[in-house]
Amino acid sequence: MKRTLLACAALVATAITVLSLPAISQTGPALPFVSTSDVAPTDYSKWSQPALEAELTKRAVVERKVLMPMRDGVGLSSDIYRPKGVDGPVPTIFIRTPYNMNTLTGGSLRQVVEAVDRGYAVIYQNERGRYFSEGVFEILGHPRTDGYDALTWIADQPWSNKKVGTLGCSSTAEWQLQLAATNHPAHAAMVPMASGAGIGRVGEFHEQGNWYRGGVPRILFGVWLYDTDNPLRAQIPEDLSPEMRQYLSAYSDLNPKKPAVTWSRQVAKLPYAELLSSLGEPPGTFEKLIARTLPDDPEWFKGGLYHDNEGWGVPALWYNSWYDVSIGPNMALYNHATKSGVDAETRDNQYAIVGPSVHCAYAGLGPNYKSGDRELGDASLDVNAEVWAFFDRFLKSDQDAFQAKPKIRYYQMGANQWRTADQWPPKQAEEVKLYLRSGGKANSMFGDGKLSFSAPGASEPADTYVYDPKTPVQTIGGGDCCNGGVVVPGAFDQRPAEVRHDVLVYTSDPLKEPLSIAGFVDAILHVSSDAKDTDFAVKLVDVAPDGAAYIIDDTILRARFREGYDREVFMAKGQTYKLDFTPMTTANTFLPGHRIRVEVTSSSFPKYARNLNTGGRNEFEGEGVVATNQVKHTKSQPSYVVLPVLR
Repeated sequence: MKRTLLACAALVATAITVLSLPAISQTGPALPFVSTSDVAPTDYSKWSQPALEAELTKRAVVERKVLMPMRDGVGLSSDIYRPKGVDGPVPTIFIRTPYNMNTLTGGSLRQVVEAVDRGYAVIYQNERGRYFSEGVFEILGHPRTDGYDALTWIADQPWSNKKVGTLGCSSTAEWQLQLAATNHPAHAAMVPMASGAGIGRVGEFHEQGNWYRGGVPRILFGVWLYDTDNPLRAQIPEDLSPEMRQYLSAYSDLNPKKPAVTWSRQVAKLPYAELLSSLGEPPGTFEKLIARTLPDDPEWFKGGLYHDNEGWGVPALWYNSWYDVSIGPNMALYNHATKSGVDAETRDNQYAIVGPSVHCAYAGLGPNYKSGDRELGDASLDVNAEVWAFFDRFLKSDQDAFQAKPKIRYYQMGANQWRTADQWPPKQAEEVKLYLRSGGKANSMFGDGKLSFSAPGASEPADTYVYDPKTPVQTIGGGDCCNGGVVVPGAFDQRPAEVRHDVLVYTSDPLKEPLSIAGFVDAILHVSSDAKDTDFAVKLVDVAPDGAAYIIDDTILRARFREGYDREVFMAKGQTYKLDFTPMTTANTFLPGHRIRVEVTSSSFPKYARNLNTGGRNEFEGEGVVATNQVKHTKSQPSYVVLPVLR
């Protein structure tokens, strides 16, 4: 889906505007919940904006721009919608966002009407330092303190049944993760969608909120911060009466419109650290984060990111996507939650749904689904029914609402069908190695690179290519988002990149039988370079009989971090080094007649910031040097990928 940064921001601002949530009657919350699933829900999907506004007025008690107090005296602006005419307390859906929520429109308005119709209160809240909230903005919005205090405030309201469900996609999901570690007694359930930027370190993934992959900075965050971070933001006086705050919000949303940027040109400028300052932006979050030398800099562990040294306290229904920006960390965190839950109820009630879509695009899953250039069949999924059933069970104590659900439902691309599993990877997945082989001329799709189930011999020649940071290999699809349109995510054909001489291409023979994989795909390379430091990028591709080469996933590693993300170890000319990459993550069936392909190169721009090969602080340098890089594949120094093959 060709989303610009602004389109992506608008999508996640509404938290679950991708959902169209059917209605259900409310029962008295002071009594045991009685299911009313036999009552036909109201379908609001076709309703006009005026009709929805009238329905909300009819159904809801509305309080706007309420300053919810935090422990340090800062007030967070909150819009509260409660069902009218309901005796007794009700459960609450809590949506917290850094984006503009001043006016409900489209899907966000429909979502509130439907939730209130079902007997839920809904609270939209701006993080501190955003729009009508007081305080200073920080990414993820202090989930351990502000998030915790918000749940306490909600539980203390006379209209609350003391059960709160958090919900949202992207930024409205990511803050939920560290909140789950606090195990607040009112936090009864959560539905985090596309929540990767809330993950700091989990297992093999040290991405620090998608700032890195394999120690290489991702460009999307700099672009995202241009619209989100406003160090010199306009604010209203903090001593205004509630009536005046609501009056002001009727004609001003405090939403500055920054000058348009042609990001395809801007991201190519060096040094990368001046991405925003060269536009005239004042110093802000980007400059603070880019100054950190190491992916495991101690400062990354002081903010709102969730790390795997923390426990987990909340039942969760996870929504993830194969072509999202951080599918690997998301699945690793799901596994962590199943093992680190504070009690059996929490551990046993982690559920994941993984579709073939891109970031926060669950509404598009349907018949004749297409990702990028690839037709993926009928990917239909009733997202709304799953979300409401999950909340009905944990917020209304309806034990029948969400029963006998598979732990994981995932879309098997290629086979084009939904499958289930009790764990990730599925139990039947067996590790199978595919070795990179060649006669020393694997350069481009026209070279002699092969993928083989047989290990190489003792003296197979290495493949050599030249990486010039002035002419990096272009990113084509894959998992990305929120980047100003410089990369369109999805399953796009890789042949425009595979014709380059600085891309090594290894391809299997056509398959005689289908080969299905599901899980984490590891990549191991033995490499050398005449540069002190350079990057190596690996891509997994499904090649159709007509030659179309669809990207499945990719990974990258900055060589200086091969021994750990808390140190820098540079390369010596003529020495060979083993690189163990952050895993790729997918579920794909390579059909008969298809071929499996692996690409190796040293850049994927503009998805990842270029390595200038100097061994210096790349982000602060304006000039690079050319590197001559090699990939070895002999018996003693093999290079291969490890596929989780379903048997």
